[in-house]
Amino acid sequence: MAESLRIRVSQIIVGSAHALLDRIEDQAPEAMMEQSIRKVEDIIDEVRAELGKAAANRHLAQQQHAELNRRHLELTAQAEEAMALQREDLARVAVARQLDIEAQIPFVEGSLTEISAQEKELSGYVDALMAKKRDMEEALAQFVASRQRMASPVAGQGGVGEAQVRVDRAADAFGRIFRRQTGLTLAAAGATAEEAVKLKELDDLMQAKRIEARLAQLKANRT
Repeated sequence: MAESLRIRVSQIIVGSAHALLDRIEDQAPEAMMEQSIRKVEDIIDEVRAELGKAAANRHLAQQQHAELNRRHLELTAQAEEAMALQREDLARVAVARQLDIEAQIPFVEGSLTEISAQEKELSGYVDALMAKKRDMEEALAQFVASRQRMASPVAGQGGVGEAQVRVDRAADAFGRIFRRQTGLTLAAAGATAEEAVKLKELDDLMQAKRIEARLAQLKANRT
């Protein structure tokens, strides 16, 4: 992963969504928070793209490693056959080629180790960014809810109107994000919206699974 992308990811992960809301409370916080969440989504896409490249490179390195080993075994058989035919000259060529292959294999194996470590790092960044995104979305929801409580009917008819405006604004913001990401309107989304809900549910299930695995590990350590 490029160093600049690593720095951007780290800055987002260590940042505080609630601190951001405190700074922009009087500056259209819903819009600012929407922009921040969109930035996280963009970087998640970038990291996933890097993860895809790493996976492709690992696959190529694995193929090269397998081919080198296959060729090495083939040359062994050829050298033995040449010696059986008393063709030491041919066996010498096969052995020389084997030595070349043996010199390459450690570098390919080192590349595989490096790429695997990179994949693990990138996967960890995706998990961390998804967790940060959930944190930011929760902070925004809490902020909007607090403003709606402030604009409750107790504050008078004007407060109710203001709360409705805020609700409408939040709905419009969601609609803009949805159109930007899918090219569809909410009314025309149909099954696409249902799929989005299911994907969110799947993400929550994966998070719950990770939590249970960590708890199981803690229990095992205690025993």
